[in-house]
Amino acid sequence: MSTITTKDGTELYYKDWGEGPVVTFSHGWPLNADAWDGQMLFLAQHGYRVVAHDRRGHGRSSQPTAGNDMDGYADDLAAVIEALDLHDATLIGHSTGGGEVARYIGRHGSSRVAKAVLLSAVPPLMLKTDANPEGLPIEVFDGLRDGVFKDRSQFYKDLAIQFYGANRPGAKVSQGILDQFWLWGMQAGLKGAFESIKAFSETDFTGDLRVMDMPTLVMHGEDDQIVPVHDAGKKSARILKNSQEIYYPGAPHGMTATLQDQVNADLLTFIRS
Repeated sequence: MSTITTKDGTELYYKDWGEGPVVTFSHGWPLNADAWDGQMLFLAQHGYRVVAHDRRGHGRSSQPTAGNDMDGYADDLAAVIEALDLHDATLIGHSTGGGEVARYIGRHGSSRVAKAVLLSAVPPLMLKTDANPEGLPIEVFDGLRDGVFKDRSQFYKDLAIQFYGANRPGAKVSQGILDQFWLWGMQAGLKGAFESIKAFSETDFTGDLRVMDMPTLVMHGEDDQIVPVHDAGKKSARILKNSQEIYYPGAPHGMTATLQDQVNADLLTFIRS
């Protein structure tokens, strides 16, 4: 397997396909880089070099006891970018991965970044607070932790239904799409998956968004049952200095799978622009 080793000894698995301008992908929770395969193959076929890694504690990367927070995730993305000496890259992040991209830029700067994409992403802040009354109450995330700890296998099977919007009337979501969520989720270690919930729900990315001055595309499904669009994509777009927005009527959180062709086409248009 292709891996790099970070400063704290964590091995990160990555895939690196194609040749041309660089596009990196940061995946959502509790998945791994395979969740991006539909976008990676498409862009590789259109003349791009595409790179994606498994987050620490997830997929084929090692499961360290520490660093399962957004600063650790951002540092891991930096380690991949620096090890492969990537420049002028478009950084794409889905869900938790969108937070990873924002924190990377806020923490490591934009000298290697040309553009960014926040796709169904968690910024600016998921948790309901006095300053963020539209957010989700802490009990929602306590419920996620409880489900992961007690019976993560069944929990992931149940969560997949909301993730891909299979509970909506007329939804056409194959059993295979639901099964792949469970498969990828079960590859994540319990500790990393459990601690990641705090990372994606309680991290405030407002400061990171404010320093993102590169062209940034915000993509979000209007029927996202996991990361509600009104307190995520639309609020992030108002904070960003140079944003473009695409909102997909009726689309779920996992629209990279359910709307793969449309998402791919929109990504290609933005990257080429």
